[in-house]
Amino acid sequence: MKIALTTPLTKEKLAGLQAGDSVLISGEIYTARDAAHKRMIEALEKGEALPFDIRDQVIYYAGPTPAKPGQVIGSCGPTTSGRMDAYAPMLLRLGLTGMIGKGIRSQAVLDAMQESGAVYFGAIGGAGALIAKSVIASQTVAYEDLGTEAIRKLTVKDFPAVVIIDQQGKNLYNER
Repeated sequence: MKIALTTPLTKEKLAGLQAGDSVLISGEIYTARDAAHKRMIEALEKGEALPFDIRDQVIYYAGPTPAKPGQVIGSCGPTTSGRMDAYAPMLLRLGLTGMIGKGIRSQAVLDAMQESGAVYFGAIGGAGALIAKSVIASQTVAYEDLGTEAIRKLTVKDFPAVVIIDQQGKNLYNER
């Protein structure tokens, strides 16, 4: 059974999820990779606002390729989440509730997730073209000079993911 989730993802919406649950996410999510994360943290350190309200939002660690004619977006598979681990704790403290990527997370991220009540979702690496089919709209919202790594707001319908780490800290990677 797949669990339908609609963004924004409040802590209450995430409360019943367990590591291993399959979910279908609909609504708005944001893409950001390491270059965009670095800029967001630098902006915060300067006392500047983030380019979007991060509270109850989901960041998908992806750098979508340009869309071909007739497509909303090109391939948009997940990137390795560990590349964002230096930046994620600060964003989690500011209210980020969901992250989508692939791979293990650092202890600092795990601790920040527990403190903030966030969830980490896994997307299937190598399935970027399939995942792109769940994107119904895409808009660049910040750092356009980064090209494919710019922050994009995606509107998704039934984006497939798996809960890797739930609010209780249960980690699917440790359940082998």
